[in-house]
Amino acid sequence: MSEGSKPITIYVDADACPVKAEIYRVAERYGIKVYIISNSPIAVPRTPMIERVVVSEDPDAADHWIAEKVSRGDIVITADIPLAHRCLQVEADVISPTGRPLNEASIGMTLATRNLMQDLRSAGHTTSGPRPFLPRDRSNFLSALDAAIVRLKRAGFGAASTPSA
Repeated sequence: MSEGSKPITIYVDADACPVKAEIYRVAERYGIKVYIISNSPIAVPRTPMIERVVVSEDPDAADHWIAEKVSRGDIVITADIPLAHRCLQVEADVISPTGRPLNEASIGMTLATRNLMQDLRSAGHTTSGPRPFLPRDRSNFLSALDAAIVRLKRAGFGAASTPSA
């Protein structure tokens, strides 16, 4: 399959994703299929372009489902660093809900920081956890998602409803 005939698909690690409504709007504007993957049912708009996938309650089930499906030309929305790393290995685009694009250059340090913080917590140290989600994060996310879609279209990937010629 050539890149031009492969539609762009968005995969959302949805259980704690604060930008689902924004994803729906952007995907509708571009005609892109969205998969909302979660461990429990989440309400989604009734449209054939948005599909809800409920996986088992295993904490890694959504990650495994996404990692098995995603490929180059797809976009993954997640705050889960190990999942982001797996998706980057197949050359998918990865964006955090705060709008931070993750790539091969940034994922190593991000993984190292995550592992260090996990080790500190395991050793009994109190850490601050993630910062609160801010209005500018929503704006940053929308900009990053739009930029990723435009870049993928320029690279020859197409929208689900209107494949490239």
